Amino acid sequence: MRYSNYINGQWKEPASTNYSANINPHNGEILGEFPLSSREDAREAAAAAKAAFPAWKKLSFQQRAAYLQKAAAILKSRTEEVGRDLTLEEGKTLAEGIGETMRAISILEYYAGEARQPLGDVIPSANAQTFLYTTRVPVGPVGLITPWNFPIAIPVWKMAPALIYGNTVVIKPADSTPKSVYHVVNALHEAGIPAGVVNCVFGRGSIVGAEWVENPDIKAISFTGSNSVGCQIQERATARGKKVQLEMGGKNPLIVLADADVNKAVEIAIKGAFSSTGQKCTATSRVIVEARIYDEFRDMLIERTKALKVGNPLEKETFMGPCVSKAQRDTVWSMIEAGKKEANLLCGGNLLQDEETAQGYYIQPAIFDSVSRDARIAREEIFGPVIALFKVNSYEEAVELANDTEFGLSAAICTNNFTLVQRFVEDIESGIVHVNSETAGAEPQVPFGGCKNSSSGSREQGKTAIEFYTQVKTVYLDPM
Repeated sequence: MRYSNYINGQWKEPASTNYSANINPHNGEILGEFPLSSREDAREAAAAAKAAFPAWKKLSFQQRAAYLQKAAAILKSRTEEVGRDLTLEEGKTLAEGIGETMRAISILEYYAGEARQPLGDVIPSANAQTFLYTTRVPVGPVGLITPWNFPIAIPVWKMAPALIYGNTVVIKPADSTPKSVYHVVNALHEAGIPAGVVNCVFGRGSIVGAEWVENPDIKAISFTGSNSVGCQIQERATARGKKVQLEMGGKNPLIVLADADVNKAVEIAIKGAFSSTGQKCTATSRVIVEARIYDEFRDMLIERTKALKVGNPLEKETFMGPCVSKAQRDTVWSMIEAGKKEANLLCGGNLLQDEETAQGYYIQPAIFDSVSRDARIAREEIFGPVIALFKVNSYEEAVELANDTEFGLSAAICTNNFTLVQRFVEDIESGIVHVNSETAGAEPQVPFGGCKNSSSGSREQGKTAIEFYTQVKTVYLDPM
C-alpha cells in the first residue's frame, strides 16, 4: 500500500514520484510505501500551516482541547492495531508497542486537560490604577522533526502541546517508522481538526526538515535525534530568528552501591539497558558498581542476560526484538567490534543468524568490563543493547565517573542509604534522576530533558512545554 502526505486537511500525493519502503526489521517484509517528498511538498505544508494559524489561535483552549480528546478516543479504540503496527515497523516488543500507544493517548488527554489551567499572572503595579498582568500567545507554525525509537510517543508529546497552545504544526516523521505518525495524523483528521492545522510530510530530513529550518513561515523547530544533526539545525534556525528545541544523546549511568539489593539492581540494569533493544536516549549504557558487590552483580547480570529471549517481537515470551534497521544494527555491531579491542567482552555481542532471526536485524545484548573511561564504548552513545561495567571503591568515585561524559540526560542509583540519595540528586549532572529504578522511562506530566550536550532549549512534556510553544505578553491596563 502506498501512503500520502497530509497537507491542508487532505491526504495528497507528493510532488515527487519517489517512495521509500517501510521495512519490518524482524524479517524484511515490506509493510507499505511512504513518500520521499520534495522541498515543494514541505513548502506547501508550511504555507497551509501559516494560512490556518490565525483562525486556530482564535479558538478557545476548550475548543482546541476537544479535537485532542476526540483523537485520543479514536486511538484508544485502535490501541491493539496501532501498537502492532508500531512493533512491526520499529521492532520493539508488542507489549512495548501497545504500551507506547497508550502513552501517546495519555499525552493527548493530558494536554486536553491543560485547557483549563491558568495561563498567566496578575502582578501588583506601582500605579494603583494599573491592572498589570501577563498572558501567553502561540509562537505560530512550528516544525517538528521526530525520531524512530519512540515513533508515536515523541511525535505526540510535541504535537499535543503545540496544538493546545494555539500553534499550527508541520511534522516530518522518521523515515524508518512512518506509519505510527500516520495513525496519529489520521486520528486528528477523523476528529475533524481544521484544514492546515496539522500537516505531515514524509521524507528525508535533509530535504523536508531543511526546508522548514529555512522557511520563514515556520517560527520554531523542535527536533529529537542525533547531536550532529541537532547542532546543524540549531545553527541554521537560530540564525533565522527561530526558536529551537533539541533533544539529543545520552550516556546514562546506573550506580549500584554496596548496600543495594543486588537482585533488584540487576533487573533494573537489564530493563534499562536492553528493553527496546537499547534504542532509547535514556537507556542505561554505563553500570558503575561498588567493589564489594561487583563480582556478585557481574555474575548475576551475565547469567540473566544470557537467559533473555531475543527474537520475534510479536511473541509474548520475547524480551528483546531486532534493531530498527540494518544500518542501525551495523552501527551497533561496529561499536561492539571496537569494544572488543579496548575492553573485555563478557557475553553476547554476536549477530543472530538462526532460522527465526536470519532475515532480521538482530544482535545479542552485550556486556563489557575492564573498560577504560576513554574507550569509545564508554564515551559514545551506542543506541543499542550494550552495557559497559565499571568497578569503583566509593560513592564519590562512582559519581565522578558518572559525570565524566559530555551528556547529561538521565541517571540512576540503587541504594538504601537515603543520605547518599540526597547527595546524588545534588551531585549528578543530569536532567532526570531515578532512585532504585531504571534510567529509562518518563511520565507525561513532568518535564523531560537533560543538561550538557543532551538537550538545548526548554524542557518537553508536562507544564514546562508551554515555555517553548508560547511567548509571554505583558499587559498594562489603565482606565481612560
